[in-house]
Amino acid sequence: IEALAALMTFKCAVVNVPFGGGKGGLRINPRNYTVDELEEITKRFAIELYNAGCLGPSVDVPAPDYGTGPREMAWIANTYVNLLSDNDPNALACVTGKPPHYGGIQGRNDATGLGVFFGTREMCSDADLMQKYNISTGLR
Repeated sequence: IEALAALMTFKCAVVNVPFGGGKGGLRINPRNYTVDELEEITKRFAIELYNAGCLGPSVDVPAPDYGTGPREMAWIANTYVNLLSDNDPNALACVTGKPPHYGGIQGRNDATGLGVFFGTREMCSDADLMQKYNISTGLR
């Protein structure tokens, strides 16, 4: 988890985004739990993050990672919204990776794969780099 946190810090710093540096999670096998149980576990995790001062749009913004996705992010966001009594208009910004119908961004699930594709395409069109490895330019 520490290595993932460091990697996120570097990735965000390179593109000058003021995020990164935090990682956390639960060590469970989701196959051993029902969807309802996973929801309760996730919501309890969100409550603990909130109580520790580690959840909020201006504090720490969890993102989906291995074993989580839009469903879990929506559960966390919902829990955070329900914990607030002042109806903060930015409350849904407490997590990223929510489903679009819950304030998430359309296309987020495809973004990583598209980034790899575009990065690879640009790299393979660099004649100097491809010549260094004796590879023709372009993708086929």
